[in-house]
Amino acid sequence: MFRFCRFSAVTLTLLVALTGCADPGIRADQSLAVDTAYQPAVASAHPLATQAGIDVMAAGGNAFDAAIATAAVLGVVEPYSAGIGGGGFWLLQTGTGDTIFVDARETAPGAAHETMYLNANGYVHPDKLSVNGPLAAGIPGQPAAFAHISQHYGELALEPVLEPAIRLANEGFPVDEHYQRLAGWRQTALRQYPDASAVFLRDGQIPEEGATIRQPALANTLSQLARDGHEGFYEGRVARELVEDVRRAGGIWSREDLAGYRVIEREPIRIQVGDRQLWSAPPPSSGGIALAQMFGMMAAVPRQQLEQGDLSPEAARVHYLAEIMRRAYRDRALYLGDPDFTDIPLAKLTAKAYLAELASTISMSSATPSEDLDGDLGAGMHTTHLSVLDRDGNRVSATLSINLPFGSAFLSAQTGVLLNNELDDFAIKPGVPNAYGLVGGEANKVEAGKRPLSSMTPTLMSDANGGRSAIIGTPGGSRIITMVYLGLLDLIDGKTAPEVVQAGRFHHQYLPDVIQYEPGSLSNSVLDQLRSLGHELDDVGREYGNMQLIVVKPDRTSLAVSDPRGGGAGSVGPPPLPDN
Repeated sequence: MFRFCRFSAVTLTLLVALTGCADPGIRADQSLAVDTAYQPAVASAHPLATQAGIDVMAAGGNAFDAAIATAAVLGVVEPYSAGIGGGGFWLLQTGTGDTIFVDARETAPGAAHETMYLNANGYVHPDKLSVNGPLAAGIPGQPAAFAHISQHYGELALEPVLEPAIRLANEGFPVDEHYQRLAGWRQTALRQYPDASAVFLRDGQIPEEGATIRQPALANTLSQLARDGHEGFYEGRVARELVEDVRRAGGIWSREDLAGYRVIEREPIRIQVGDRQLWSAPPPSSGGIALAQMFGMMAAVPRQQLEQGDLSPEAARVHYLAEIMRRAYRDRALYLGDPDFTDIPLAKLTAKAYLAELASTISMSSATPSEDLDGDLGAGMHTTHLSVLDRDGNRVSATLSINLPFGSAFLSAQTGVLLNNELDDFAIKPGVPNAYGLVGGEANKVEAGKRPLSSMTPTLMSDANGGRSAIIGTPGGSRIITMVYLGLLDLIDGKTAPEVVQAGRFHHQYLPDVIQYEPGSLSNSVLDQLRSLGHELDDVGREYGNMQLIVVKPDRTSLAVSDPRGGGAGSVGPPPLPDN
């Protein structure tokens, strides 16, 4: 039995009629039996996590149980991306259509304050206190999410759901090339903390491929969480040991901070794009509002209404979409933050007249310098995503994070919990970029108990005419929103699931004022045309993102696809059969 309890609500409905998006040409067969089961599916960033989700559904669990199992295993085998020392956003939808957003974002400790990362002269401290070490860590939300979702929406007890993660933490998992690359990127930070280095490195060096990473202390903590639920992490032995380890190393957590943590259920952002309904993440995520603004600008001033001049169709598309991204990210920087601390002008930001005004400033003959857009800012590079569908049509799109690879690089030795560095997602100082180059203002300043603004954008899509539906999301720090946006556009245009996750990516986030792009994603001709319009271009030198996508066909069969940029896996269960 599903039970719903909404503690606060941020609701948005935006009607968008997109011009020029191709019909995917897929419609439901009216002869299909309505009682046909769905084909279960899981897509995640690691094969062991995907298999855990499939196994839990085979054992009688639903999509919500499977999502917990998948996330818990990811937290063990991807210590660089997620875990119970971090948090995330969970978008849940039941087979009957109820949609719930579970906000398990980290919170700032009670002793946090606006100038905690500044030196005596008011400048950002050179020792990167918001990036490395326990002072960078917010109070984790992931364990609370596991307990809450299991209690209110799952079919199984938490113990069997967490069993795969506990087993892998005890027995270990093999190091792969992806682990080596990210451990190398954070090797210096990990070496600063001997307990983390002892677990994740070998004598301070990157482990060899195939080496086994064991985390017995983490297994004990997961076992305590499995037995006692929320209290097993936020009270008692685990809470005491976490606070002891954090404070011994210079952090500011308290037992009261842990005991007071709760997830918050919020209304998801709803966006109508023609015949398609989107559900996405509300604040403290910036993703849903940014998607609403970008689709709204497209509806207000379609590219076809603008003079393209001598631009090729592809160059015109990239320029137009980059200008839309620029404007949405400007509003992100100016207005968005934790809705429980910040008065967010939702009505203004999503009003048709306002979006039409923003879009009307787009010129197809030149780029708009970001500095020319009005705005005063004041005086997750690594994350993971999972998508799940069960036979009853229950769906989960969840994006989880500890922020940078290996989070703060600080490990609580007694509990085995690797802490996040999500407090760097606050505006440490208005106008000063964080680790992802994002800037912010007063709306996202550091405050005790506050949740930092996020780019995580778990999203669901359905079609009122019975066409394809989708469960989509990706990691990627500040680029998450634009990756999901481009993926949705491709889905609407009828691209196949593999085509969507394999497509080349580009991004604009207002500041820095550049179009970032993956190597080879834009042709030399397109790049030359964009330069002629005044765009600064930045080849980021590597592929980015790790999209996890499930596409559900009208006959309720599924395709689960994991981004080839990562080492994940998509898996589906047996084809659905009529419930006779």
